[in-house]
Amino acid sequence: MRRMTAFQMCVGAVIVTAGSAWAQTAPVDGKGTARQTPSFAQGQTAGGAEVVPPAGYVIGSGDVLGIKFWQQTELSGDVVVRPDGKISVPLLNDVQAAGQTPQQLGEHISAVAKRWVQDPNVTVIIRQINSRAVFITGRVVRAGRYPLNGSTSILQLIAMAGGLAEWADGENVMLMRADQTTRRFNYKDVMARKNLDQNVELQPGDTIIVP
Repeated sequence: MRRMTAFQMCVGAVIVTAGSAWAQTAPVDGKGTARQTPSFAQGQTAGGAEVVPPAGYVIGSGDVLGIKFWQQTELSGDVVVRPDGKISVPLLNDVQAAGQTPQQLGEHISAVAKRWVQDPNVTVIIRQINSRAVFITGRVVRAGRYPLNGSTSILQLIAMAGGLAEWADGENVMLMRADQTTRRFNYKDVMARKNLDQNVELQPGDTIIVP
C-alpha cells in the first residue's frame, strides 16, 4: 500500500469534517434524504447598516430591504425590490413589497410563512432607500443623484454635493420639480441667514441646477 502524503491526509480530514457538519445541520425529508433549507441568493446577507426612513415610509422599487427571521436565521437576508415591486423570499417565492411599510411587509411575510415555519417572527428594515432620489447638476463639486433618506433642504443637498464649485452663480440656483415647475434659490442670501423661506424641503424627483 502506498503511504498517504501529508497533503492527502489534510484533504481527507477536511472532507470528513464537512460531511459531519452537514449531517448535523441539514434537515431530513420523509425519505431520509438530506435536503438544504432555501436561503437568499448568494451575496445577499443579513448584515449591513440600517437606514432610518421617514415616519410612514412606503417601500418602493430599488430599495434594499433586510428580511430577518428571528427564529429561523438561515432564512434571513437582504434583498432588492424589483421594478415590478416584488421581492423573492425563501419558501415564499415572490412577495409584493412596494406600496407597503416595513411593518406591514414584515407582518405579511410572517402570516404567509406560517404554512412552512413554526411561529415565524419577521422584521423588515430598510438598508438603502433608492426609490426616493433627488438630483443636482451644474457647478457643484459632486453633481449627481442622491437618495432622499429623510427631510432634506436645498442647502443640505448642495452641501451633500460638496458645495458650489468655482465660478458658480450662487444667486441664481434653480429648483425644478418633477412636475416641471421651477423656483429660484439664492444661495448667498440663505448663507447670510436672509430669506430663509426659499430653502424649501426637497421632494422625490426634484432637480437642483447650479449655473
